[in-house]
Amino acid sequence: MYSANSVMDCNNTDETGPSPAFLYSCNGEKKTCRAFLIFKSQTPYNSVTSISNLTSSDPLELARINNISSLALFPPDKEGLSTCDSLERENIYGEFDLDAGLKLQVPLRCACPTSNQTVNGTKFMLTYLVSWGDTVPQLSERFNVSAESVAYANGFSEEDPTLYPFTTILIPLPTEPLSSQTIIHYPLVVSPPPAPNPKKKGSKKGLHFGIGTGIFLTVLCFVLFVVFLHHKRSKTDDGAGKKKWILPKDLLVGIASVDQVLKVYEFEELEAATENFSPQKRLSDSVYRGFLRGKVLAIKKTKTDVSKEVNMLTKINHFNLISLNGACKHHGVFYLVYEYMENGSLKDWLHKKSSPEPESWNNRIRIALDVANGLHYLHNFTDPACVHKDINSSNILLNRDLRAKIAHFNLTRSAEGGENGSSSTSFVLGTKGYMAPEYLETGMVTPKMDTYAFGVVLLELITGREAVFKEDGEEMLLSEVVISIMDRGNAEAELGFLVDPRLQVNNQLGCIIERAKLVLCMVKLSVACLAQEPASRPSMAEGVSTLMQIQLDMQKSEPLSMTYVFA
Repeated sequence: MYSANSVMDCNNTDETGPSPAFLYSCNGEKKTCRAFLIFKSQTPYNSVTSISNLTSSDPLELARINNISSLALFPPDKEGLSTCDSLERENIYGEFDLDAGLKLQVPLRCACPTSNQTVNGTKFMLTYLVSWGDTVPQLSERFNVSAESVAYANGFSEEDPTLYPFTTILIPLPTEPLSSQTIIHYPLVVSPPPAPNPKKKGSKKGLHFGIGTGIFLTVLCFVLFVVFLHHKRSKTDDGAGKKKWILPKDLLVGIASVDQVLKVYEFEELEAATENFSPQKRLSDSVYRGFLRGKVLAIKKTKTDVSKEVNMLTKINHFNLISLNGACKHHGVFYLVYEYMENGSLKDWLHKKSSPEPESWNNRIRIALDVANGLHYLHNFTDPACVHKDINSSNILLNRDLRAKIAHFNLTRSAEGGENGSSSTSFVLGTKGYMAPEYLETGMVTPKMDTYAFGVVLLELITGREAVFKEDGEEMLLSEVVISIMDRGNAEAELGFLVDPRLQVNNQLGCIIERAKLVLCMVKLSVACLAQEPASRPSMAEGVSTLMQIQLDMQKSEPLSMTYVFA
């Protein structure tokens, strides 16, 4: 049954049977089937990789159905694939209790053919998002099906009913939809020229009166604002006599650019939140845990200029990048307040001995995918493109759900020209074991230097070792060790000894099952990221796509069905 505008109604009940505001009811001959729906992209979900990640679908299949490459971008528009009531029923959060980072279950409006439709040749049901001006006859013609079959699929009593934008209707198809059929075409709306007004003199009088009134009101508002500001300032000066502090000009520009979303804290608040920066509240050398305005947050204390980092973090917004909550300056010391990451740095987490969490391949691949998504955003969705410059396992933080976020943007630089752009620096700063060769040799800064560092982080996730470690008293670079193994003929066998032993799985007979194919795919991606020539390294979009495929393959296979078994 067609939902019409009831998709927006959050107060439906199913006491008298399924309402159109719910999902499609299951009345087909099959409980599960292959179905299609049209997704209208919204930034940052406007690429094959990001959409397939969002919908847990196969990126290669998504690219195939749409007849595009796996790196293609889609133009943005609105979506309407679910309903208000079904969203409320599937989640424990209220409509006004949503915060960034929450996981929501989003039920999609898909359907299977009924037995009658199957007899008449229908094999697939396509969920189509209605756009302005769409009609059933037009859609029937586009998808080469009869208007009668569309009307039957949606419970219409007529073949040309009223369709509402951003709702869904079902299109019964005998074959898979073609990419040319799923492109949304919007009519070009041309505004008519203004009609000539015969009363020109009267119009001018009205215009002059309107302008004069507008100027008068503007001046009046400005005067009232100045009086109010003066009164407020006098009142403050006559008050408690607290010493004021002023954030640096650069910092204030960064704050103003986001309409004061960034909070400015009083130093006394930070003192109270950290119990006067007690050692018991210290998370690392300069970071403290604090309870501020009802939230647990991390407070970083530094004497270095933070204006660049603040300007950066107030202009970007992505789940896999750390959120800056607020700032403070007191006696020449800066305090930055970030979201609190319960599981600390990736480096510390990998070397935990008391927790079973690092033993999971699922967790490690998801962490890699989170970091890749964060870098993909920095390189492709910021203007100009950003280069982090210091990607390492200490600068990747994990929240309570083991979701990874990139942190520490104090070295971040812009690279004009997007992901292929570059700049240079005369000062080489970074972390040993993660710096790309071209950066070490010439100071060249490109997004591909982040790709190189990401390759090292991948190796840490696979091996559980640090980027620089000692063996027999000699300092070794993890990247060089793995690359030398891959250059030899028996790479697959040698890699088995390098994989973190905690990632081995025991079956019911006590035999060790190693996911050799999975390890090889991960290592190959890492080695590709570590290519000497920046141009030979994959983009982070390709990295995301590869990791999603690895994740999908791993989820499809159960440990007992793996073919690589070692006693």
